[in-house]
Amino acid sequence: MSFDGLFTKAMAEELSANLKGGRINKIHQPYKNEIIILIRAAGKNHKLLLSAHPSYARVQLTQESYENPQTPPMFCMLMRKHLEGYVIEDIYQSALDRIIVLEAKGRNELGDISSRQLIIEIMGRHSNIVLIDKETKMILDSIKHVSLAVNSYRTVLPGQTYIAPPAQEKMNPFESGKDDLLGRIDFNTGKLDKQLVSNFAGVSPLLAKEAVHRAGLANRNTLPDAFFDLISDIASRKYQPSIMEQNGKESFYMLELQHLSGNKRLFSSLSVMLDRFYFGKAERDRVRQQGNDLERFISNEIEKNTNKIRKLKRTLQESEKADQYQLFGELLTANLYQMQRGMKEIGVLNYYDEEGGTVIIPLDPQKTPSENAQKYFTRYQKAKNAVGIVLEQIEKAETETAYFEMLLQQLLSASPRDIDEIREELQEEGYIRQRQKKGMKKPANAKPLLETYLSSEGDTIFVGKNNKQNDYLTNKFARRDEIWLHTKDIPGSHVVIRNENPSKKTIMEAANIAAFYSKAKESSSVPVDFTKVRHVKKPNGSKPGFVIYDNQQTVYVTPDPDLVLALKERIVPKQQSDKKIK
Repeated sequence: MSFDGLFTKAMAEELSANLKGGRINKIHQPYKNEIIILIRAAGKNHKLLLSAHPSYARVQLTQESYENPQTPPMFCMLMRKHLEGYVIEDIYQSALDRIIVLEAKGRNELGDISSRQLIIEIMGRHSNIVLIDKETKMILDSIKHVSLAVNSYRTVLPGQTYIAPPAQEKMNPFESGKDDLLGRIDFNTGKLDKQLVSNFAGVSPLLAKEAVHRAGLANRNTLPDAFFDLISDIASRKYQPSIMEQNGKESFYMLELQHLSGNKRLFSSLSVMLDRFYFGKAERDRVRQQGNDLERFISNEIEKNTNKIRKLKRTLQESEKADQYQLFGELLTANLYQMQRGMKEIGVLNYYDEEGGTVIIPLDPQKTPSENAQKYFTRYQKAKNAVGIVLEQIEKAETETAYFEMLLQQLLSASPRDIDEIREELQEEGYIRQRQKKGMKKPANAKPLLETYLSSEGDTIFVGKNNKQNDYLTNKFARRDEIWLHTKDIPGSHVVIRNENPSKKTIMEAANIAAFYSKAKESSSVPVDFTKVRHVKKPNGSKPGFVIYDNQQTVYVTPDPDLVLALKERIVPKQQSDKKIK
C-alpha cells in the first residue's frame, strides 16, 4: 500500500503548510464517497479532496474538476451547515495511523463559537469521513454509517461518541533505534519486510521492501542502517514525490524507491503526484458502476452480431453451391427411370461434362425419385435468392458491430456525465427502453458539454467523448476551416483545433489527445488523420458519430497521459461558446 502511515504524515504536513489559517468557503459532494472543500488560504484558492472510496481513498489538494449533483446529498448539506465559513486551526495526523484530523473553529447558526473536527480515515474499504463536535466528541454525521452489526468494536452513527479505530501495538519508528529493531526482528525466519511491517507503525510493505533492498545482504548490521536511513529522510522531510512503474504496475511514494526498477517520474508535491497517479482511475471506477448495465448490453450486442455474421457466412458458403444443386436436379430429372424409392445415392452420367464423367448424387430414401429431384431444385432456388439478402444482412451486422465497438471504447474513457449521454443515444436509437427519471428534466435544446484542452501555443482543443458530443462538435460547433482529427480506421473521439492554421506542434498535441481517447490508447505509433472540417461529412441515415472525410493527412503519435493531463490543466474553467464567426 502506497498511502501508508508515513505517507499520511507527509500529506498532513503538506496540507497544514498550505491550508492552516484558511477559511472554508464552499463544500461539495460530487460523488457518493468524495467531498470537495474550497478553501481560501494565504491569498490563494485551494481545492481539498477527501475520498473514502474503497479502492482510491486519499486526502489531497487537487486541480481536477468535478461535476456536482443538482441536489446535494444530506451529508454535504450537514457539512455546509457546520463548516462553511469556519477557519482551519490545525491539520495533523493521529499517531502514525492513516488518519488525518482537520480542526476548524467558527460561529454556528446561533452566533456562538464552536469547534469541529473532520476526521478522515484512510483504510481501504473501511475508509470514512466523520464530522464530530470537538468538545463533546459526539458524531454529527459520517459519509458512511457503521452499525454495531457491522463492527462490534465501534459504531459510527450520528449522536454516538466517536471512538478511534483500534490502535496497533507497534513501535514508533521515529522513537526507536537499532537495538529496538534487533530485539524484534528474527533474522533466522526470513521474510524481513513482513517483520518490519508487523513491528513498526506506519510502515507499508512498499517501504519495508525498500529497506530490505537497500540493505543488500540483509543482516543484523545492514538492515537497521538501511531502515533508519529511510526513516531519517522522512523525519527531515527529504521528500521526492515519485511515481514508479514495474511490470506494468504503477506505485507512488514520497521517496524515490530503488527496488522498483521501471520508469520513474518526480513531482513537485504529493498532491500533484496523486493527481497524476489517480488521473481517470477513480472516475473510470465510478463509470463502471454507473454504466455496468450498458457495458453488459453492448458486449452482448457485439457477441450477438458476431455470431450472426458467422452464421450468415456459413449460409453464404451454402449459397455458393447453388449451381451444383441445379445440376443435381437436372441430372436426376433426366434419370428418373433409373431411380427407386429407398435408394441412398445414385451414380449418373454428367452430360454437361465434356469428358463424360460420372456424378454420385446423395438421395433421401424416404422420398420418391421425383421428390428427390424437386428437393435439389428447391435448394437451388433458395440458395440463389439468399445471396443478395445474406450479403445485405452481413453488411448490416458488421455496421452494428462497429457501432457497438465504438460505444464500448467510449465507455472506457467516459465520465459519469458521458454515461448519461450514451444511455440517451441508445434510447433514441431504440436499443433500450426509456427510463422514468425523477426530478428535473434535461432541457430539450441542451447542448453537449465538450472536453476542453489548451495547446502549449495557446490554441483551444475540443474533444467529443461520445457520439452526441462528436456529432455536435463536428457538425454544429466546429467552424468550416478549423482542423479536425480522428484516429485512422480506429474507434475514437472527434477532436477539433480552434485554429484554421495551427502549428505542427499543436497538431501533434491534438493528435496525441485523439489517440489517447481511442481504442488504441495503449498502443504506440497510432495513425491519426487530420483535415479541415469542411472535408468531413455525415452520410444520410448513418449511425450517430459516423462520418466520412477526405483530403486528410496522417501523423503518427504514441499516446502520452502526462501530456494530455498537462494540456488539460492549462485550461481555466469558463463557459463554452459556440458562436460562429461571421
